[in-house]
Amino acid sequence: MSETETKRKGFFGRLFKGDDRTKPEEQPEAVEAEREPEATEPEDRAAEAEPETAEPETAEAEPEPVEAEPEPEPESGLPEPEPAPAKKGWFSRLKDGLTKTSSRLSEGVTSIFTKRKLDDDTLEELEDLLIQADLGVETSMRITERLAAEKYDKEISPEEVREVLAAEVAKTLDPVAHPLRIDPGKKPHVILVVGVNGTGKTTTIGKFARKFTDEGKSVILAAGDTFRAAAVEQLKIWGERVGAPVVTRKIGADAAGLAYDALQQAQDEARDVLMIDTAGRLQNKADLMAELEKIIRVVRKLDETAPHTVLLTLDATTGQNALQQVDVFKNTAGVTGIVMTKLDGTARGGILVSIAAKHALPVYAIGVGEGVEDLQPFEPDEFARAVAAIA
Repeated sequence: MSETETKRKGFFGRLFKGDDRTKPEEQPEAVEAEREPEATEPEDRAAEAEPETAEPETAEAEPEPVEAEPEPEPESGLPEPEPAPAKKGWFSRLKDGLTKTSSRLSEGVTSIFTKRKLDDDTLEELEDLLIQADLGVETSMRITERLAAEKYDKEISPEEVREVLAAEVAKTLDPVAHPLRIDPGKKPHVILVVGVNGTGKTTTIGKFARKFTDEGKSVILAAGDTFRAAAVEQLKIWGERVGAPVVTRKIGADAAGLAYDALQQAQDEARDVLMIDTAGRLQNKADLMAELEKIIRVVRKLDETAPHTVLLTLDATTGQNALQQVDVFKNTAGVTGIVMTKLDGTARGGILVSIAAKHALPVYAIGVGEGVEDLQPFEPDEFARAVAAIA
């Protein structure tokens, strides 16, 4: 074993231990010249003898009040309206949203590689930085190994490191980038949305419902979070916005029974999509996870292939805890894909890379804000460039 390998093995051992107005003074002069031409100064008498030459003076005095006419706002004390700012594209919003994550990585890379050669120490520092950014051990090792193979004992710029970082992150994420597609052969295509408290399940349902209705699909929603009146009201608001009926029951009603009734109604009305909201549940609460299993058993009495999509919403701010959530919900509910929300509020956006490397579950969409347009299909190259702070 080489000395380099011995040092790197030692690192892993340690790792796993441990208002300007129009000029007012000029306007009275124009008025005075018009009303009292006889009062002009001696040097203007030639102009009185030759009236035709006075016209240019009048023509010069008149444009100023004419220029003031299109600007009534200053007269009323109101500011002139500014043009609306150009709306940012998705990549710009994504970069803005991932600023906390990218800044942490970019600043760390710059501090490590400014005027230094790539050696064992810099590789160890970089690997530690990547792991702390929640990129995961596997991806972090692949990045440092590629750098070592290409640039060991040579000077390397922070920009070169970020390029390799972006390329390897994109390579990890490419296999899991899949948009959420509706199977036209299913009437309805049933989507069960699960996740812990506060991950944005109801909002995600509303945004997808808007997307599906914009595509001409008929959608029905089921307010399966029967524990919280606020969640039911929120889903009703989304239903009104997108023109989708919402199946509800009284607070505390059986969620599985509601899901059964919603699927029955969706089948009777030949709806294209049924989206079922569920109560937020901690992954370590056995009784709540058992209720989720019951919902699935009940809907399969009407359609043995349902649910056709089990969508898990994950809050990026939870970091490594999101990995455990995937484990539990995957085993309990048969998760088929994930949506990562709140990437704009954390420096731990790299957790998506860790999840992709470990679970290889489809990433249907990512969210970087509250607006409908802030939930978009996942594009790995864009995400990787945003994380690595590459334009």
